[in-house]
Amino acid sequence: MPTKATLTLCFFLQLYIAFSQDDLNVNVETIPDDLIKGANAVIRLDELKIEIESQKSMSIYGNKIVTVLNEQGNSAVGAVLGYDNFRKIRKIEAEIYDASGKRIEKFKKKDFRDHSAVDGGTLYSDSRVLYLNYRPIVYPYSVRFTYQIDTPNTAAIYSWRPIREYYVSLVESRYIVNDQAGLGLRYKQKQIEGFDISRSNTGTNLNYSLKNVKVFKPEDLSPNLSENTPSVLAAVESFHFNGVNGKAKNWKEFGNWVNNSLLNGRDEITSTTAEKIKFLTEGVDAPLEKAKIVYQFVQDHTRYISVQVGIGGVQPISAIEVDQLKYGDCKGLTNYTQALLKHVGVESYYTIVQAGRGIENFEDDFATLEQGNHIILGIPNNEKIIWLDCTSQVHPFGFIGDFTDSRKVLMVKPDKSEIVKTTSYLNEKNYQATVADVTLNLHGDIIAKVEINTEGVQYDNRFFIEGRSNKDQLKHYRSYWSYINDLSISSKSFQNNRDSINFKEIIELKASKYASSSGDRLIFNPNMFNRNTYVPNRYRNRKSDLVIQRGYLDEDNFNIKIPQGYQVEAMPEKFELKNEFGEYLIESKLHANKITFNRKLLIKNGTYPKSSYKNYRDFRKQIAKHDTSIIVLKRME
Repeated sequence: MPTKATLTLCFFLQLYIAFSQDDLNVNVETIPDDLIKGANAVIRLDELKIEIESQKSMSIYGNKIVTVLNEQGNSAVGAVLGYDNFRKIRKIEAEIYDASGKRIEKFKKKDFRDHSAVDGGTLYSDSRVLYLNYRPIVYPYSVRFTYQIDTPNTAAIYSWRPIREYYVSLVESRYIVNDQAGLGLRYKQKQIEGFDISRSNTGTNLNYSLKNVKVFKPEDLSPNLSENTPSVLAAVESFHFNGVNGKAKNWKEFGNWVNNSLLNGRDEITSTTAEKIKFLTEGVDAPLEKAKIVYQFVQDHTRYISVQVGIGGVQPISAIEVDQLKYGDCKGLTNYTQALLKHVGVESYYTIVQAGRGIENFEDDFATLEQGNHIILGIPNNEKIIWLDCTSQVHPFGFIGDFTDSRKVLMVKPDKSEIVKTTSYLNEKNYQATVADVTLNLHGDIIAKVEINTEGVQYDNRFFIEGRSNKDQLKHYRSYWSYINDLSISSKSFQNNRDSINFKEIIELKASKYASSSGDRLIFNPNMFNRNTYVPNRYRNRKSDLVIQRGYLDEDNFNIKIPQGYQVEAMPEKFELKNEFGEYLIESKLHANKITFNRKLLIKNGTYPKSSYKNYRDFRKQIAKHDTSIIVLKRME
């Protein structure tokens, strides 16, 4: 008598046999007009089926049919799979169809390109990717991409995110998870209201279908696409990873598994390194001072290899391997740093984070290995946590920048793992002060000494300049001050204070014809070195909330010496504006033959209703207008 598992497998095989028939209809003309409108690609079908046969056996079946309408839609195909010693690609195929639906090419597994998932080292030589290297000649065309992956690792179950890109419409997406082994299937669904979703779930099965979704178009200052579109997270309470069983239904239990099964016993270092660290920290009592020394040691003696969590697994290589090889990924380098700190008596916590410029938080109430793509380290300091990104060879101690700031993360502690929030760099913390002494001559040329001090995220955006070549530095400043013609740099110097996390640029420059001449008048903009003319796009029907992620504060003070024999004929009046979004002030004053120009711009972080967008846009229009105001000088008789 056939078992339930056998019947399920037969069902899947029947589906895939059906999908492999040559009469598959992918004619472009069969796509509804409303799904073609504004689309770069149309996903005709995106089917993901996950069969969990046992705690140590899971199969993943994918079937995706995409019609690509233009070059910008090629990314929607996504015909790429990662594999390693624990993740086997049993099947991977692609078929290409022309606009009429006729099959013109077929790719089997041997036709896919095979490439290492890692550059720069052999440590992760088993982490590789197969990808389709197809270059279309004409558009539109369609691709059917099918695959099967087998793995003993049931710790991470693919989530369902049917809408992943802008300008890509969807005919249908299906998501099926079948827990044949009864391992305790858990799930969390998000943003499913307002979409044509059907679902039928049981204690051991998830079944979702989404149909007929028009393109999402990006809007300035909007939430991440994932926050406005449906998703389902799935996990099982009893799972397996790389030879280790685990059980967790919440973050505390999950953290215990990471700590006890993935990290335990991987903190040994060589005796040579142990002696070096002991010598370097000898006589230092304060834990943070010891930690600074260790962090600097790691920056000086290791290099980073990019391997995301999930590609190179979730278990770090041992500290002794990093010690010997002098390189590692985020997991390996963080574990190594933690091992060094432990050796000198400094407590620290291995922390899993979803990194990226767009802030994505962990789900407080749903533990799963699918969340998180990066590892950082947290050091307790009284009531605060000092965060370290151990992959960076340039960032100061205790500064993580906007790649991992201001988000919920999993801090792994012995029997006390918890969701916490990383440091937030908000508003005034992202500070830039620009001071300049300028001489304007009667030909409209300027000579200036400019000093720029930055902190917070603005520091993160600028401190890299110091390490660039002279050519690239000049290119940077010409781009930054693109409105200054014929700019030349006479001298430049930099001061990167890694203790206060402040970056200072001192630039001496020249530019000809900055002020335009009109008869006996010189006309120029006193805001010479920090104009902000950004105005967000206008939308007739704004669909999403307004999101300002971090905010910032700019303060500027320019002293402009005007040419002898000239007097001010026209100068903008003081302008000040304050509202819920921030503050703006601009003021020019005349002192004998010198004009002082003062400016302040504060943008506040926050999430505002879409009804506020027009007011914010008007606020930015006022800033752009006054940032380009002019002064007129007239030659005296």
